[in-house]
Amino acid sequence: MNAPSCHTRIDWIPASGFQLRKAGVRFDAVRVDGDDGRRAADLLEHMTGGDPGPVVIEANGRRGVYFLLPPGSTAGRAWPAGAMPFNACRGTVSYVPVPARGGRTWPLAWRCPPTAADRFVHPFLLLNVLLAVERAAAAPPGSR
Repeated sequence: MNAPSCHTRIDWIPASGFQLRKAGVRFDAVRVDGDDGRRAADLLEHMTGGDPGPVVIEANGRRGVYFLLPPGSTAGRAWPAGAMPFNACRGTVSYVPVPARGGRTWPLAWRCPPTAADRFVHPFLLLNVLLAVERAAAAPPGSR
């Protein structure tokens, strides 16, 4: 209830509610909507022992899943269909919604909260997980 927080203070996480953060400054992001995003998050969590890095989920609309990656790591990669990179490439400005650690943050929540200011989802690992999810979705029924 009123126990002191054991969370590390990370300056890009808002104190309450949620805020948009400019991608490419503190982090890049990749958004995958719907069930594919949730499957990718499940697989990443399983592969990393429950600590894949920060992942934000959206409860309404596209039901997006935002995987937060190191700044500058999403540009120049060929992401699978359905994976939308957010970064600060030349001529691009992208914003990513970031919820507070608790309280009223609906429709956003932390699926996997950040554990340190410089701890992010590994880009190569995420890319391979998304390719696996894409292959599984394309496989004929009964072959999965």
